Amino acid sequence: MAPELTSLRSPRVIAARRLAKRSFRGKERRFLAEGPQAVREAIQHLVEVYTTPEAAARHADIVAAARDAGIPVLTATDEVIAEMSDTVTPQGVVGLCRFLDTPFGEIVRARPKLVAVLANVRDPGNAGTVLRCADAAGAEAVVLTDASVDLYNPKAVRASVGSLFHLPVAVGVPVETVVGGLREAGVRLLAADGAGEADLDAELDAGAMGGPTAWIFGNEAWGLPEETRALADAVVRVPIHGRAESLNLATAAAVCLYASARAQRAPGGCRSVTSS
Repeated sequence: MAPELTSLRSPRVIAARRLAKRSFRGKERRFLAEGPQAVREAIQHLVEVYTTPEAAARHADIVAAARDAGIPVLTATDEVIAEMSDTVTPQGVVGLCRFLDTPFGEIVRARPKLVAVLANVRDPGNAGTVLRCADAAGAEAVVLTDASVDLYNPKAVRASVGSLFHLPVAVGVPVETVVGGLREAGVRLLAADGAGEADLDAELDAGAMGGPTAWIFGNEAWGLPEETRALADAVVRVPIHGRAESLNLATAAAVCLYASARAQRAPGGCRSVTSS
């Protein structure tokens, strides 16, 4: 089949390319998901799918799922897909998606057991990777404060590897609102910081990690501001047993979230109580 989109000046191509800018994403409440994995996970949030004929044949399941859901699938040349893409080597599939963030109030009303809060996280790759870690650990929500990176930045979407479409995410929430709302919902607030007074291993040994918990993660370069640390119920450090100077943000987030997930599923933990 001859591609339907062949011109870089096509209104669809121009509109898609504009979504590389945050201002246009916010105005249109649309963003792009690149690659077959992201588009496959995004089916419920898609407006249109653009794909090369070769990628359409290779990923026939995506094309079929989109068409079954009533979503237009348009074939395009390699040049058009490259123009829409943010990556150096596009994979031939791009999805135009609706914004999917969840109001913070809905997250609070659901009384989540495990939440990741990103405060002042400015690197989109870090934000997307922490979201992926939260999804893998079984967190029920992720919250980005108003000082954090745009959730729909192409690098953040790509780094989440589809996890963006798996769990509720609230964006642009003041940190004081996050802390107050989650605390009212019975969630313990833990700030992750390499200079924290509490030790993660000691918290686990003391049996203090089994209840509903929200981890607050800060900027990788300068950590959490003192005023944010002061809002938490405890400031917890991941112990360094070897000679490494520190852990990067995503690694520390994975350690903390999995520590909570295991404690919550142990006898007496909030999830084991709920499941019984």
